[in-house]
Amino acid sequence: MSASLTGIAASKGIAIAKAFLLEEPELDVSKKTVDSAQDEITRFKEAVQESKHELQVIKEKTLQDMGEDQAEIFSAHLLVLEDPEIMDGVSSKITEESANAEYALSEVANMYVDMFENMDNEYMKERAADIRDVSKRVLMHLFGLENTSLATIDQEVVVIADDLTPSDTAQLNEYVRGFATDIGGRTSHSAIMARSMEIPAVVGTKEATDTINQDDLLIVDGLEGRVIVNPSDAEVQEYKEKLEQFNRQKEEWAKLVNEPTETEDGHTVELAANIGTPNDLDGVLANGAEGIGLYRTEFLYMGRNELPSEEEQFEAYKEVLERMQGKPVVIRTLDIGGDKELPYLDLPKEMNPFLGFRAIRLCLEKKDMFRTQLRALLRASSYGKLKIMFPMVATVEEVREAKAMLAEAKEELQGENIEVSDDIEVGIMVEIPSTAAAAEIFAKEVDFFSIGTNDLIQYTLAADRMSEKVAHLYQPYHPAILRLVKNVIDAAHKEGKWAGMCGEMAGEPAAVPLLLGLGLDEFSMSATSVLPARTQLRSLKKTDAEGLVEEAMKCATADEIAELVENRGFIIQ
Repeated sequence: MSASLTGIAASKGIAIAKAFLLEEPELDVSKKTVDSAQDEITRFKEAVQESKHELQVIKEKTLQDMGEDQAEIFSAHLLVLEDPEIMDGVSSKITEESANAEYALSEVANMYVDMFENMDNEYMKERAADIRDVSKRVLMHLFGLENTSLATIDQEVVVIADDLTPSDTAQLNEYVRGFATDIGGRTSHSAIMARSMEIPAVVGTKEATDTINQDDLLIVDGLEGRVIVNPSDAEVQEYKEKLEQFNRQKEEWAKLVNEPTETEDGHTVELAANIGTPNDLDGVLANGAEGIGLYRTEFLYMGRNELPSEEEQFEAYKEVLERMQGKPVVIRTLDIGGDKELPYLDLPKEMNPFLGFRAIRLCLEKKDMFRTQLRALLRASSYGKLKIMFPMVATVEEVREAKAMLAEAKEELQGENIEVSDDIEVGIMVEIPSTAAAAEIFAKEVDFFSIGTNDLIQYTLAADRMSEKVAHLYQPYHPAILRLVKNVIDAAHKEGKWAGMCGEMAGEPAAVPLLLGLGLDEFSMSATSVLPARTQLRSLKKTDAEGLVEEAMKCATADEIAELVENRGFIIQ
């Protein structure tokens, strides 16, 4: 008899194959007293060197098979093994407590993992996963065990694990049809890599490893977030048909790559993509995005030991602008600080870093660092259609000061006879509720708004989206959110400016008709969401969407609004 597990749909698609359980060995990391701390430190350093060699091999394989962007994950892993705070911390614990290397490493690694996991920031949570993965690799060497290799799988399987580390995911070959894990979310490394490899995945099932046995027949439904264990013949047939339907749907989406994003009644909007590095552009272009709605420049600053130079930044910005061939590119200035640490910046420790010294606040104090980025952006501006966006803006004074620094940098470059475009739009990211409420004031100061819903929602509802206890309060369709979004769009239009959205909400099928009805001009999302969103928008009428918004504004709860959208048939499957 079949059983069904529910989790998070992390990567679209359907897989039908036998289970391959990735079983982790039990590692006894209890504390033991050693006779020679120096010998133990030497043993630890040898395990680190062996781990570095393995990671170099995996990085090279990933570079060949999946490209530079995915290979960078293992650059981050190698940096962990060179991080003096972690490495010296282990050596110090061995020396101070005459402790075995296994115990010292486990204690130090767990301390950093706990610290990073408790930060409300996706990048830092990924860093926790990096440390966990790397420390496990070193521990395996200390215990004299071989690290599990998925690369040797030679028959079609669905991989089942408590979690898949980046190292595990990089080893998945063509025989792996899909995977399911006990833990994880849509933004975990394994989920991101699964989407780039187009492997169906369901994460966060909580009980996959307890419920599923080796060689059980499985169906992984990455569309609905379900795993069916030992399905009946009828269920297998049903999902084979569902897979054929999904493949036909992808073929239909592909036909729209070069088509405009136009509603059934002739209203045009812009569908853009969010990127973190120039390496993401292949997916952007393959999915027919009409621009870049958010280029997160902080990735240029991470995973290194010093600030990126003006020349290095210029080359990165120039590459994106050139490859987009005149399509608009919104580049966000550095959004870092507080909980998103750079080890080479001496930033203060804060009780609530998400509301602290970060983003534009940091840049306006560290003016030399900000000036370098502004110069690089301006130098790149002549190679495409650049739009510059300042993040985390709370006051008009911040906008004016940032714009003044931009004007100074432009004048400086022109004095050096360096070409700078005269057609650069300057906008702000609207992610603070007070800024959304006062949008009418800000609209007079900028050329555009881009609504960052990920933060706007959690700030408005005072609900940490990473906290299980209050996750139910993180509600994109809450009436207050719709009212704030409406206020921002209306304020922009009143001043003849445009308004976009670069939060996750922009690509959600239930949100698309609401945002269309609210008058959003630009929807920016992950590249893989562009074609489904275009398909949906081409099936809608703006007039109908406006009527939907009128009704939604009368609703009292987020659930009522979500039900209204679904019941009116605005979501296409």
